[in-house]
Amino acid sequence: MTPSTSAGPAGPAPAPNRLRALMTPSRWAAAAVVVLALVIGPGLLGAFWTRVITVCVVYAIAAAGTGVLYGRLGMVSLGQVSLLGVGAWVTLRVGHAGLAFEVAVLTGALVTAVIGVLVGLPALRLSGLNLAIVTLMLAGAFEVVFNITQFPNGGPGLLGRATSGQTVLPRTALGTSDPAYFRYVVVVAVAVFVVLAVHLTTRPGRAWAAIRQSEAGALAAGVGTVRYRLWALAVVSATTGLAGGLLAGVDGLMDPITFPASQSILLFATVLVGGTYSLWGAVVAGLLMQGMPRLLSDVGVSGDLVFVILGLATVQAILTTPDGVAGQVSRLSERIGGASRRTSSGPPAQRPPRPDRHGATDGQRATDQPGATSASMEAR
Repeated sequence: MTPSTSAGPAGPAPAPNRLRALMTPSRWAAAAVVVLALVIGPGLLGAFWTRVITVCVVYAIAAAGTGVLYGRLGMVSLGQVSLLGVGAWVTLRVGHAGLAFEVAVLTGALVTAVIGVLVGLPALRLSGLNLAIVTLMLAGAFEVVFNITQFPNGGPGLLGRATSGQTVLPRTALGTSDPAYFRYVVVVAVAVFVVLAVHLTTRPGRAWAAIRQSEAGALAAGVGTVRYRLWALAVVSATTGLAGGLLAGVDGLMDPITFPASQSILLFATVLVGGTYSLWGAVVAGLLMQGMPRLLSDVGVSGDLVFVILGLATVQAILTTPDGVAGQVSRLSERIGGASRRTSSGPPAQRPPRPDRHGATDGQRATDQPGATSASMEAR
């Protein structure tokens, strides 16, 4: 008996092929940008803009979480800045208790994840405008709580408030100076983006995409919609709380005015403009939200003009470019790359003449049989 030659189901791709698929030109470009930012960024930016870009990177982490919720699950969350404040509050309180900065930030991320899941449980059955209103009201409630409790500043007691002699939160030993802390935040942001990218390209990402497309279809396919929604809330809340802890390390002190409910709306708008379906869109959102107001003020224009600019950009993104700035740049780079490949490969090769059953080519038929009938043409 001879062995069967029929091909079975294809197994997993070899490791070199998977590695080659992961290291796309866009990822090589991203790695180059990160390396340049780490090496020469602080020297080119100066002291003021180094701190500004550090805050932009922190908000890019929060924007990435907002983009995952909306772009992958269709959940409109207008309370992400409040979770940013929760992470900052817990980090300050734990850090002033004497624990290491990394421990304080991770504790803030964990507590924020728990709070995000508990707050999101009642909203699991909501979607669209109803979910947006509920999360916005919760953001207003957090704003009231922050105004009552204030943020810890090294004082005694549960709230850690001191009426005088405020203490600045000590940073990590790897980021005592502003340039070093900028590099520290960039490395942490890259790690967070890698974690989110792994989620988006594995089973959780496929489940989230199925839920967004059709929750009934996802249930029919055996996807645990409640479990994966809660997992998304936990992951996004944890990363947002982590960003809040990093934000607390920028100045070492926080104020409730930093986390109003209106900032959550602005964050969602910048995510729409930057692009909800790409992590690059989160980078654009962070730059727009925190970098643009400073840039406008630096050139002598009121920073409040950013609301007008982002309002018009949001309308344009909703109507014409749902994938945002990141999607437009990606399509443009693909067109340029395709054009360069066509130019380097030369003109397309001409198809050789096709012979008929007698061995004559199209050109020979045209010269040898000028009076061919329509029936013979149809036969050919």
